[in-house]
Amino acid sequence: MSVKEKTKHILVELKGHAPFTMLGAFLGIVFMLAFRNVGATGSGALFAVFHPSHVVLSAMVTASMFKVHAAKKHFVFMLIVGYLGSVGIATLSDIIIPHIGSELLGLNAPAHAELHRHEAPSQVGDSPSNAHEDHEGSEHEERREHKIHLGFIEEWYLVNPAAIFGVLIAYLLPHTKFPHAGHVLISTWASSSYMLMNIQSDITIAAAFGIFATLFLATWLPCCISDIIFPLLFVGSDVELAGPCPVHSRHSHPHICKEEESQER
Repeated sequence: MSVKEKTKHILVELKGHAPFTMLGAFLGIVFMLAFRNVGATGSGALFAVFHPSHVVLSAMVTASMFKVHAAKKHFVFMLIVGYLGSVGIATLSDIIIPHIGSELLGLNAPAHAELHRHEAPSQVGDSPSNAHEDHEGSEHEERREHKIHLGFIEEWYLVNPAAIFGVLIAYLLPHTKFPHAGHVLISTWASSSYMLMNIQSDITIAAAFGIFATLFLATWLPCCISDIIFPLLFVGSDVELAGPCPVHSRHSHPHICKEEESQER
């Protein structure tokens, strides 16, 4: 398969996946509205469920395609590729893009009422030095809360084993399939959970449009990179793909090539 054919295939797939990803982004907003009152601890618990789940799925896809199509099928190489592909893609999708989107939308800034609450003096007899220290403390706390939360470092005991587990599944059952719709929804819920962890503003109608765009990009590009672009790196020039998926919401990944279909028959 030539580079031109691969590029054309990727563009067709990206276009085909866009409508269902838009639905996933809408469901992500519904998810955020449903869990907007769980607090930082609750949203952190949701993220601790959906982010590792996303890592498992990405590791399964990447490692499966590597074992099926790559020339070197050694487990060590498979583990390296599966880990980097899954943790890298999931971090981009679930953390980096939502974090940047939240910052650009101003969702991480305290609400207007919250600002006035912090500005109000705690006691009538507070000295200027104490007020200055409290102000510095609140600024430090705000900066600390806005720090990006990297799952593979801060929840290493969940994320890294999840990647290894996904690679092991792919090593034992490389033809295991999982509906792309499920991948999109889990990725969207992980991104939504991350945004809930840091959000300090009300979700207004204007903010909802920005959240929709953020969730769409956070799911559309990384998931398509994981399911389409990254696997194509291991497809040789002598392998011809079966073509774009007719129903993108129901297809399973990895994409099956014509050569593989003939072998299964």
